Amino acid sequence: MNARFPNFLKSKLLKSATALTVIAAVSAPYAAAACTSFLLPTTDGSGIYARTMEFGIELKSNALVIPRAYTLHTTGADGKPGMSWKGKYGAIGMNALGETTLVDGMNEKGLAGGVLYFPEFAGYADGTKTDKEKSLAPWDVLSWILTNFATVEEVKTAIQDMSIINLVQPEMGFVPPLHYTIHDASGASIVIEPVDGKLKIYDNPVGVMTNSPSFDWHLTNLRNYLKMSPLNADTLKIGGMAFTPLGQGSGLLGIPGDSTPPSRFVRATAYVQTVEKQASGAEGVRLTEHILNNFDIPKGWIQTAKELKIPLEYTQWSTIADLKNHTYYVKMYDDQVLRGIDINSFDLDAKELKKAPLAPKLTPPAVEFAK
Repeated sequence: MNARFPNFLKSKLLKSATALTVIAAVSAPYAAAACTSFLLPTTDGSGIYARTMEFGIELKSNALVIPRAYTLHTTGADGKPGMSWKGKYGAIGMNALGETTLVDGMNEKGLAGGVLYFPEFAGYADGTKTDKEKSLAPWDVLSWILTNFATVEEVKTAIQDMSIINLVQPEMGFVPPLHYTIHDASGASIVIEPVDGKLKIYDNPVGVMTNSPSFDWHLTNLRNYLKMSPLNADTLKIGGMAFTPLGQGSGLLGIPGDSTPPSRFVRATAYVQTVEKQASGAEGVRLTEHILNNFDIPKGWIQTAKELKIPLEYTQWSTIADLKNHTYYVKMYDDQVLRGIDINSFDLDAKELKKAPLAPKLTPPAVEFAK
């Protein structure tokens, strides 16, 4: 994973009484610290949102379609159903671990977003001290947002009255540390981070988010990379001798290439700020896919503490959302063909959820030659 693994924690985990304790303690801070997300502005004033989903635990994700007026429930502080609501808007996206909640997605108005890991910095409210009707489990936040709101401004107003409470996720066995990235069809973006029991809401001028530290830290860190440019560096003359760049890309020399959250944040920002923008639609989606491919993590690229046999974190799936055309795309680790879901093709007044298992396809499709 991306954080250091202290020696004292290694010792503590190795001496744990049960395997469950080891799994929970290891997985909580180190299960998914490599997710990358960004919004690529388009030439028609909208944007295309994309993200990778890295995890060590198998998420067994499906694609979901949640219709309008579908009743959803959050989990309360006592583990029982908490607040409930009927969605105003239909939404599509990805779930995890069999839950009827979205960890990434988009609604019929082009509002989109994702859940990303926020280890060591996430701090939730005490659910026993919050209003049950204004409390959300960490994993229910995105579904509540996408089924209720159409714009970033609406989310900014409504979320301030809510609390995200400290709860163990039943399938994981620990409290998942999360933060949230939200974008709308106008190109507006915000980041929502639970810190010390309160919600911090940031406007996101660069449209990028990764993992820890906090979002404001990442923005400050960009000041270390003010000279990044798609233009090659000028020739340098020293003592009558001319020194020219060794190949292309010298304007971006020094952009970090490792997989830590700060480095991925800088690299994603560099891509978003330098590529030649396209309109929404197929060309914009393909451009977004090319950027997204740079953040794909194969199994084994990130490893920690082999004596604990921690599952390898890798990019289980990646998604792209065309916010203007309301089309959502996904590709899996074992199937790199980008598949699309057009939300307008569904009956959003249906009574039931729709679910699509995304089975792996290891064999690439054959090239078809003209006869």
